[in-house]
Amino acid sequence: MTTDEHTERFTLLRPLLFTIVYEILGSATESDDVLQDSYLRWAEVDLATVRDTKSYLARLVTRQALNAVRAGARRREDYVGPWLPEPLLLDEHDASTDVVLAESVSMAMLVLLETLTPDERAVFVLREVFGFDYDDIAAAVGKSVMTARQVAHRARSHVQARRKRFEPVDAAEIARITDQFMTAAATGDTDGLLLLLAPEVTWTADSGGKATAARRPVVGADKVAAVLINLLHTRRPTADIRIEMVTCNNTPAMVAYRGDLLEGVFLMEIIEGKITNFYAIRNPDKLATVAVPRRISR
Repeated sequence: MTTDEHTERFTLLRPLLFTIVYEILGSATESDDVLQDSYLRWAEVDLATVRDTKSYLARLVTRQALNAVRAGARRREDYVGPWLPEPLLLDEHDASTDVVLAESVSMAMLVLLETLTPDERAVFVLREVFGFDYDDIAAAVGKSVMTARQVAHRARSHVQARRKRFEPVDAAEIARITDQFMTAAATGDTDGLLLLLAPEVTWTADSGGKATAARRPVVGADKVAAVLINLLHTRRPTADIRIEMVTCNNTPAMVAYRGDLLEGVFLMEIIEGKITNFYAIRNPDKLATVAVPRRISR
C-alpha cells in the first residue's frame, strides 16, 4: 500500500474525524493538532491489517483526543473566568445537512458536554452522535464493552437531564429574530431588545484574562440588554466597531471587529422565539479559526 492511499483514505474521512475530535476537545485549533499527529501515526500503519478504515481512524483520533484532554487538564484548571469552546464558523451548507449532527456542535451542547468526564464525553459522542458500535467505542477509550455500555448510559442520562428539549426554530424565524435584534441593538432600542430576550437570558464571556470581559455570567434581560447596548450601540461610534453576522456552531453569531482587528465572536441561542443565551468568546487564542469556514460531517 502506498502513502498516497493512506492520504486518500484519511482525507476522505477528515471532516468526520475533525468533528469527533472537536466535540471531545471543544477546540478547533487543538483538533487540527490532534489530526496532524493522528495522520503521522496512520501513515505508519500497514493497510492490509485494517478491516474498516472509518472505525480504525475513529478509534485512533479518539485516543489521541483523550490524550490531549489529559495533557491540557492543568491549563483548564488555571483558566481565568468562564471557559467556552472555540467557536466554529460553519459552511452555509452545513446548517441544514443533519439536524442531530448540527445540534451536537451547538455551543449549548458543547458547554453541556463539558460537564462530563473525558471518557463519558468521548463515549457519548461516538455512540449518540455517530452511532459507532460498542466494540469500537470500547477499543477507542480503552475499556471493556460492558464498561463502555455503562459509561454510555451514564453520559446519556446526564445529557438528557440537562438538555433543553424544544422544537427547532426554522431558518425564517431565526432570520427574523436576528434582524430585529441587530436593529434594536444598533439603534439603542432597549425596549425592542427586551421583547426578544428571555427573562433569564444569560451572557457568558470567555476572555481567559486576555481581553476585557465579565468574569461571571450576567443573568436577566435588563442586565444583558445593558451589556448589549454598551457593546453594539454606545461604543460603536467612538470605537470603530464593525459587526458582521455569520453562522457559528449552527447558530447566529456576531463577529465584532475594531478596525481590522477581530475583537470577539458572540453566539446567540434562540429557543421558542426568544434569545436565551449569549456566548461571548473574547480570548484571542480562540478566534484564530473563525476566519476559515469548516465542514462538519458524519
